[in-house]
Amino acid sequence: MKLMQISSPLKQWLVDIGLSESFSLRISDMIDFFISLALIIIIYYIARFVVLGVLRRITRRSSTSWDDSLYNKRFFHKLILFIPGVLVGFVAPYTLEEFPRLLNWVNLITQIYLVFVFIASAVAFLNAVYDIYSGYEVSKTKPIKGYLQVFKIVIILIGLIVMIAILLNKSPVYLLGGLGAFSAVLLLIFKDPILGFVAGIQISANDMIRQGDWIVMNKSNADGEVIDISLTTVKVQNWDKTITTIPTYSLVSDSFTNWRGMSESGGRRIKRSVFIDINSVKFCSQEMIDRFMQIQILRPYIEEKEKELAEYNTAHNIDNSVLVNGRRQTNLGIFRAYVSAYLHNNPSIHQEMTFLVRQLQPGESGIPIEIYVFSREQEWAKYENLQSDIFDHLLAAVPEFNLRVFQNPSSADIMLLGSALKPGN
Repeated sequence: MKLMQISSPLKQWLVDIGLSESFSLRISDMIDFFISLALIIIIYYIARFVVLGVLRRITRRSSTSWDDSLYNKRFFHKLILFIPGVLVGFVAPYTLEEFPRLLNWVNLITQIYLVFVFIASAVAFLNAVYDIYSGYEVSKTKPIKGYLQVFKIVIILIGLIVMIAILLNKSPVYLLGGLGAFSAVLLLIFKDPILGFVAGIQISANDMIRQGDWIVMNKSNADGEVIDISLTTVKVQNWDKTITTIPTYSLVSDSFTNWRGMSESGGRRIKRSVFIDINSVKFCSQEMIDRFMQIQILRPYIEEKEKELAEYNTAHNIDNSVLVNGRRQTNLGIFRAYVSAYLHNNPSIHQEMTFLVRQLQPGESGIPIEIYVFSREQEWAKYENLQSDIFDHLLAAVPEFNLRVFQNPSSADIMLLGSALKPGN
């Protein structure tokens, strides 16, 4: 019994003009099928227009964001694609009854189509899940993109196996059993996803990197902000706006620097030296002490130090006529005290973190006076401006302490020396 006899008048007309009953029935069934197919397409577009229009209004008025993500990631668009597949599968047995071979092919294509739509819907749903999850603060510390990509791969693989099983008219279980023979090939093909998945678990469990972290990986020439963490790759936007792609498993097998600790600490390290010419270091005369006392931030230090040294020298009967006897202040020591006092009075320097102004071992470039402190400014531009302001001031202050900054002779210095050595000069 047929469900549809849309072209029954046509069939009767064909019989009336002398065609056989069976031939007329076959033509009638074929026309019924194509008419049904056209109606199904019309029904699909009507349903798409009506359903998506209603859903669009609902998502716009809704206060939640999850429905917007599902709509924007086209999850509902994919679900509506089930309508033509289901209708064709329902109509075909009644309209193609006289064409068993064609009916088998239509059923085969319809089943594969439905599996494909299911895969597309599942992928769209997982994309929406990621979009929804990204709206929560926890997504910055616990990224799930890699796990969702694994689910996508699994769904696609299962879908492909089901499609092949449909084409071969075999059970999917039978095909899954046969995959054991190709396990080595599969491991080779999916080496990067497998390594990336394992690395992703380690990265997430150990909180090694997060989206937005500043990382430096010299091996990959990466120096910038992490913008994406996926199953197989991590994308880093370098400070020159280029993008470096790093295999996820490299972040576990190779070393890299994550600057997140600096960001969370509230300070950023300043570690830089001023090189002092050794020949300019000397003991301070009383005239120099009196002049240095006029520097306001140095007065308390100098007064306390002078008192301490006078008590020591008196207690040990030091002959002050020779400067190397006993203990004396040097212009370099007072300069170090000045640098320390200057930094202590700078509100942009973190006073609760490591604070050092130290003299390093003299070398061919003079005596390094190293500043090892932390800036409250972490933003790159502000940090560099603060660092420049500090050393601009210190370099200008060095001559005030009868010191000289060490600098290798330039071509201009050599020319001046040559001019001075010419006869008659």
